[in-house]
Amino acid sequence: MDTQTLPAYLSEDIMLNPEKRDFPDFDLINLLTTVFDPIEGSKICILTDFDDPQKYIKGHQFLKEEGFEVQKNAHKYFHTALNEWANEKLETTGGDMFAYHCTNGSNLDLRDECYDIKGNLLSLDKDIYPNYDIILCISTWSATAPLTAKCKEYGFRGATMHGMNDIILNSGLAVNYDEVSADAERIRQAMTNADDIEIDFALEDGRVLTAWLGLDGQDAQKSHGLCKGKKPDVANLPAGEIYYVPVDARGEFPMKYEDGTLGVLTVNNRNILKSELIEGDQATIDAHNARLADDPMTGTLGELGFGTQVLPVSYQDIQDEKVLGTCHLATGRDDHLGGDIVPEMFKKHENSTHDDILFAPHKTPNFNVQEVRMKRGDQQEVIIENFRPSQYIMDALASGR
Repeated sequence: MDTQTLPAYLSEDIMLNPEKRDFPDFDLINLLTTVFDPIEGSKICILTDFDDPQKYIKGHQFLKEEGFEVQKNAHKYFHTALNEWANEKLETTGGDMFAYHCTNGSNLDLRDECYDIKGNLLSLDKDIYPNYDIILCISTWSATAPLTAKCKEYGFRGATMHGMNDIILNSGLAVNYDEVSADAERIRQAMTNADDIEIDFALEDGRVLTAWLGLDGQDAQKSHGLCKGKKPDVANLPAGEIYYVPVDARGEFPMKYEDGTLGVLTVNNRNILKSELIEGDQATIDAHNARLADDPMTGTLGELGFGTQVLPVSYQDIQDEKVLGTCHLATGRDDHLGGDIVPEMFKKHENSTHDDILFAPHKTPNFNVQEVRMKRGDQQEVIIENFRPSQYIMDALASGR
């Protein structure tokens, strides 16, 4: 590999210490014109979420309250900027801000009612989706899946930016998305049409668990952050990953629950069958097993993804799963990724989430992604070694520069 062809952000030092990467200041105009080119003449709005949307959006009451970091960032960096100066420079209109009910689950369908800053009751289907060309959803919970479905119905373009914090604003949203897209495509080409992928997880007790995911030679897809042209689409920002929709899976992989409990999940026929305690609270494991027994679709694997960017840890999975050298699985709905798992297949609406399981050094320090292997016909390649991109992936990133 000719390392001189690689940009500075792919140097050994920066990949080991991504906080040293020199990011430009966040630039709303640069972000929107890059992601949505062409943007002139577009009418733009911002959506955000609250448990009590009428109370908190009316008169921007949330600005006077403690918390609401995501919503305050949406107001400061998007709503205020579009209303005060960005629309003139972008040759756009709008910048209106609306609030809808928190879903309290990743990628659950949204309730139709929403509110404007005067507290007026509106309808997403009647008042928002048909009347805006670009919809920016800056929320607590991801809304990528439902908005992807709605954009096809109503014809808008959009971006979802849930969990937005200062680190994300100053890194994952400050990068050049033409470069992000190009790097994602280089890795996509290196991994597309894989027959299967195996992941070895090394646990602290010396065990190595292996998960096998069957892909049937499908085209790898990329989340690259661009919605250029006029075709309805929704970007998930920060972007920078390639992903597959598994058609089969078996084996075992570790899981770190929100309370820190560690478990081993057994998978067969793409479904998680059970969880077994490694350490922590047995009640957490029991609750997961009860959920799997009550609604088995909650344990169906709907995504396998690999990060393609060099970014600092933000402690929000939406950015941290995009980091080169990490991988993630997801359970639940995958219709927004081109998969066959739709909300109607779940026993309860609130179960029809898309939940990422991220494997990254800061998130899962109790176990190591020792090796990820790809098989593509007669070709076999290592993709990740100890949370680092392999030589094969680095060669792919250097190609064509």
